Amino acid sequence: MKYTILIIISLLSVNFAVLAESSETKINRAMAAAPPSISQQATILDSDGQVLQKGTNDWTCMPDTMPGDKAPMCNDALWMEMMSAVGSKADFKAKGIGISYMLKGDIGSGVSNATPYHPDHKKAHDYTETGPHLMIIVPKEMLQGITRDPQSGGPYVMWGDTPYAHIMVPIK
Repeated sequence: MKYTILIIISLLSVNFAVLAESSETKINRAMAAAPPSISQQATILDSDGQVLQKGTNDWTCMPDTMPGDKAPMCNDALWMEMMSAVGSKADFKAKGIGISYMLKGDIGSGVSNATPYHPDHKKAHDYTETGPHLMIIVPKEMLQGITRDPQSGGPYVMWGDTPYAHIMVPIK
């Protein structure tokens, strides 16, 4: 009986070890979100905010947009400010232009196009996934005339009625 329990514990430990991703895997996924000219010098943050690799430019890349979604992104400083505001539900006002790369897209981990706070994004009436894309923050008055329809085939506004409105630019 003792040996059976030890074998089960050993097998479970191996399974959990396999499920845990290495820092190298996370760093590589994060760096794949943007062109190498940006991501190779970027700071890489894990989902919990831990620095996986210190960078030398002003970009920050992450292996996940939301913890565990495996949708990597690389953000400039304004995007990091906005992401922090989204995370704390704080007000945000774009005072310039911010860029975020998601060259691996967010297929399988999309969001509500109307709000970052939908309780179950995949069941939102406006659930959207986008393949490889850029995201651009601009002052809200610059969003006038841009469609909010993710199916339009071109750039569209996401989270338009929130302080976190931004332009999604699909890249094919």
